[in-house]
Amino acid sequence: MASSGITNIGSYQLMALIRAGHNCEIWDVQSASDGVRWGMKLLPTGEKHTREQVAFLKHEYQVGRILDHEHVITTYEYGSGRLGSFIIMELFKHPNLKQQMYSGAPRIAYLLETIVLEAAEGLSYLHKQGWIHCDIKPDNFLIDHEGHVRLIDFNLAVRRKSALARMFSSKPKIQGTKSYMSPEQIRGQTLDARSDIYGFGCMLYELAGGRMPFTGVNSNDLLNKHLKTKALPLTVGNENITEPFAQLVARMIAKKPADRPATMGEFLAEVSAIQIYRRRPEPPREDDVHEMDK
Repeated sequence: MASSGITNIGSYQLMALIRAGHNCEIWDVQSASDGVRWGMKLLPTGEKHTREQVAFLKHEYQVGRILDHEHVITTYEYGSGRLGSFIIMELFKHPNLKQQMYSGAPRIAYLLETIVLEAAEGLSYLHKQGWIHCDIKPDNFLIDHEGHVRLIDFNLAVRRKSALARMFSSKPKIQGTKSYMSPEQIRGQTLDARSDIYGFGCMLYELAGGRMPFTGVNSNDLLNKHLKTKALPLTVGNENITEPFAQLVARMIAKKPADRPATMGEFLAEVSAIQIYRRRPEPPREDDVHEMDK
């Protein structure tokens, strides 16, 4: 958009494009009134600026604006005009965890304990506010060079329902990312925190083991694996992972919600009491750090 000569949206000046996703762009912007820098999630005008996508963005703002936690992205403002619709957020100008994993940087292993704890604390806070994220995956955690975390992207988040509300609610729309969807999410059942715990477990398996717990030749095959196939032990992919951590992750991705940790608080208590690695990974070399920050 900046290349087309447009440098301002509302009262914000576009400074640098941080990421371009399927529908939205993330920008580093500056307030024209006071020069403060913010992050902007922009849904530009065009064929992707549909009523559904605008509704997702508005919902993300409505959820995010009430959240206040050091490991959850802070959301401030929603705006819309002839150039698109946007939300203004805290500027946390760092790659997401999926991007960090793709880089192959050794800092991911070295900082895994910090990443796991902070990501879990952010998700636990979201649950305590009565929300289920519904799209837990590495893409939705931003990670800085010290392993500090921000949970992002609340456009699929749903309110946790009471037992009475579950009895009378209609079947929810099936949404999410197939590689991390819980069996109950795939079946279109009413969700609670344990569905996010499943997605978080899939993410930890991938992060610590170097591969996804389930893969398929097509979407249906992948979803059937989530429903029916038991994942290989995490230690198969990484012999440096301790058995207690491998068993904890295995419980997180159990097929039945009742077999998983009941809450993220329960997970935090358990993971804080064990070691993740048999031998703590070494810090990255200086040239690895510079390569990661490019």
